[in-house]
Order: sequence, then C-alpha cells, then structure tokens
Amino acid sequence: MDAYSWFRRSVSKLKKTSLPSTNTNYSQKVIEEEEEEQQFYGITDQLIEFVKSFSIDTFKNFTLPDEGGDGGGNDGNVRKDLSDWQEKHAMLVLSKVKELSQLRFKLCPRYLKEREFWRIYFTLARSYVIEYELRAVRLEKLKKLRTENGTVSNTTACEVEMSEAKHTMGMGPATSLERNLEGLQS
Repeated sequence: MDAYSWFRRSVSKLKKTSLPSTNTNYSQKVIEEEEEEQQFYGITDQLIEFVKSFSIDTFKNFTLPDEGGDGGGNDGNVRKDLSDWQEKHAMLVLSKVKELSQLRFKLCPRYLKEREFWRIYFTLARSYVIEYELRAVRLEKLKKLRTENGTVSNTTACEVEMSEAKHTMGMGPATSLERNLEGLQS
C-alpha cells in the first residue's frame, strides 16, 4: 500500500506541475493581449501617472469652452458625446486607474455631468492620447474604404495613409492588434 500511495502522490504532483505551464502560457497570452489593447488605446505609464495627479479641484476649476447651441450630438434623448475609440479608452483607463474611477464617482453627477467630466478628461489628456486616437481614425477610414469598395487598390490605401501621416508623424510601428485589424479588413 505504501508504494501505491507513493505512486498516486507522485502522479498527482506531476499533474499539478504540468498544469500550471499550460495555464501559464494561456495567462501569458491573455496578459500580452491586454497590454497590446491598452497600448492601442493609449493607456501608457505616462498617461497613468498624469491621470493619478488629477484632483477634484482639477475638474471643478476647469473652464470648458462654450459648445454653442445644444452642445451638438443631440439626437432626441440619445447623446453621442464620445467616439467609439474614446468610449473604449475611457473604460480601460477607469479599470486601470482606480483614482480616476473614484474621482468620477465623487464628481458625477453632484458637481459635473458625465459628459462634462469626459470632455475635461480628454482635454487634459489630449497630448497623451492624440497620436493613438489619430491612428485609430486612420485604421477606421481604411476599414470603411475596404468595405465600401470591396477590394481597394493600393493607391487608394496609400493616399489615405499619406493624408493621415501629416497628423500622425512620429508614431511607432503598427502593433500586432493593428495588423490583425487590417488583416480582418482585407
């Protein structure tokens, strides 16, 4: 019986040591994908440190420029203030930076409307996120061109990229998330 117990424990230990390696590989892949998504949406260490420096006074003392009229984007009771990219960025930054989430909870709706909070945030963080947002806009334009025309010639894609390059100078190479998006589009 002792040999049987020893054999059973050895097999059990073997299973336990081999399982984490497959889980570790899967976990590592998930972590890499999350980091890549955060990079695509501009959630960088510099932005996180900048956002952590925000206080209630940062938002209370900020003066928003007048929008004119009804504020634009008003479609009945449904208002579309943020682009799809900005919405995803906002969700990611709230999940990554708990201080911003707590600040938003304290400010909205008591002192600021939700839309005012995000207008101030994107105004303050503009220099940190603009290059990422412009890259996303460029990819979206390419995607629309490809879907509208079926197959787009290389010259059209080059023209779009060249026109957008003026706004996106100094950007790094495309991430694999961007390459995947472009691959899905073609």
